[in-house]
Amino acid sequence: MKQMSRRDRLAAAIARQPVDRVPYSFWRHFPKTDRNPAGLAQATLRFHERYGGDFIKITPAGGYAVEAWGCVEGQDERPDGHRPCAACAVRDGDDWKKIRPLDPGTAPGYVEHVEVIVRMGFDRRIGDAPVMPTMFSPLSLARKLSGTRLNTDLRERPQLVRDALEAITETLVRFASLALDEGVTGIFYSIQAASRALHTEEEYAEFGEPYDRRVLESVRDRSILTIVHCHGTDLMFDRLARLPGHAWNWDDRATPPSIGDGKAMVHGAVIGGLHQWKTLRDGTPEEAVAETRDAIAQTAGLGLIVGPGCVLPNNTPDPNVAAVVRTLGGPLKPIPGVAV
Repeated sequence: MKQMSRRDRLAAAIARQPVDRVPYSFWRHFPKTDRNPAGLAQATLRFHERYGGDFIKITPAGGYAVEAWGCVEGQDERPDGHRPCAACAVRDGDDWKKIRPLDPGTAPGYVEHVEVIVRMGFDRRIGDAPVMPTMFSPLSLARKLSGTRLNTDLRERPQLVRDALEAITETLVRFASLALDEGVTGIFYSIQAASRALHTEEEYAEFGEPYDRRVLESVRDRSILTIVHCHGTDLMFDRLARLPGHAWNWDDRATPPSIGDGKAMVHGAVIGGLHQWKTLRDGTPEEAVAETRDAIAQTAGLGLIVGPGCVLPNNTPDPNVAAVVRTLGGPLKPIPGVAV
């Protein structure tokens, strides 16, 4: 088969058509640089240059989307590279009233994310790879804003939470539009709230899914690659599978459904097949290759984008990731002094 461009390869995967090689991508946090737009842009581009993935996910500081509402991100880095909030914006029930729509072109956190997009947009290292910012769903951000009190407030102050969710949703729609105006070609939309470990089906149906649909519908006609990232365990995957999107990513090696079963439930592509902790961080190159081949076998290599279930841990060994790239026939930039 003639060599395909990255965008054509992804489009074929979404349509479940044959590809010249199975597409793939990896992403991670860069906690040493992610509070500096220039530093994050360069770190993201160097990472992409090494592994040559078929799309580029910009992974900002985890608290970027709630900073302007008053959350303060801590200094301690978790093994996956994110920093939890040290102080939440919503400390009592009345604080939900403070959550008003933001202008992402000027609001702290959002404006820095836009600057990363602008700085990356002129770099030749992107090549033909779609670039996408990371966005968190409204109910996921409500938890970042309020911490453990969210579920209590959903029961005791539902209208205040709904009003805040409206404001968050409006902000996200504005941000997505601005990001697309600046040249990104898709969005990576992380839903951390459709897990039964956090919410009941009824809670997600009322306070999560309607807002997710509004954000995703707002980019439907402009995004060429909308990734629905299903975060967590015990997922409400049947609901997530019906959302508007092009590709679905979840921790298929750690929580149901399997990559093959998930493919049968969605209408586009699936992203995964690799356990970012047990295999990519703690395993061997041979184990990473075995998981790659198993994911291809489960899907017949159609409708599949090989990747981790979530961000790579920061201490993931390069040889494990490189082995996946070599197996798939992707471009791998040599590291001086290290065998390819």
